[in-house]
Amino acid sequence: YFLCMHSYLVIGNNKDKLDEEVGRFTKKLGGVCLEYRLAKIADVRELNSFTKLKVGKPTAILIRDIDEASAEALNAFLKNLEEPQEQINYILTATSIYSLLPTIISRCQVINVSDKPEVETEKVEEIKNFLQMSAPEKISYICNIRKREEAISFIKKVILVAHFLLLKGNHLAMTKILKSANKSLVYLKANGNVGLQLTNFVLGIS
Repeated sequence: YFLCMHSYLVIGNNKDKLDEEVGRFTKKLGGVCLEYRLAKIADVRELNSFTKLKVGKPTAILIRDIDEASAEALNAFLKNLEEPQEQINYILTATSIYSLLPTIISRCQVINVSDKPEVETEKVEEIKNFLQMSAPEKISYICNIRKREEAISFIKKVILVAHFLLLKGNHLAMTKILKSANKSLVYLKANGNVGLQLTNFVLGIS
């Protein structure tokens, strides 16, 4: 693959393979490599205190386990990806794209070095078929989901597949789906009414 962006997201569930790929990246990018932790807002402020300085030579900033960062930290970090310094490249690693914001993913060149695919073909096709249904057909489909555990599992599958499809393009549609699905997931986990939350999800993507 060609390195064609300022930011790179390396996905992998094998630590050794992930480290090997990161090492290959830093060699390709050249210059120096600095590692930063990104878990909370304070970490973003520390990173920004460096990135505000004028960097005179190619610099790769490595942030491991970006999928473990808080949503607040990811939102604060987003501007770094949107307006990077010319000499700065970001290398982000994650074991899964499941918990990452679509706005983070869409601003990175994604390289998947996982030992096994995160989304099975059958699961992708099942959710793609659901997403292509009309609104009444979607309502009919979700009426068969009555238990909270089933509803949470279904929404998680939608989120996972939407992330997968996001990497293939169609950012606007997938971002809308992810926003609605994540909102429904929060309410379902907080004991919100199952039927109501699934209906709200369908209305949110229709």
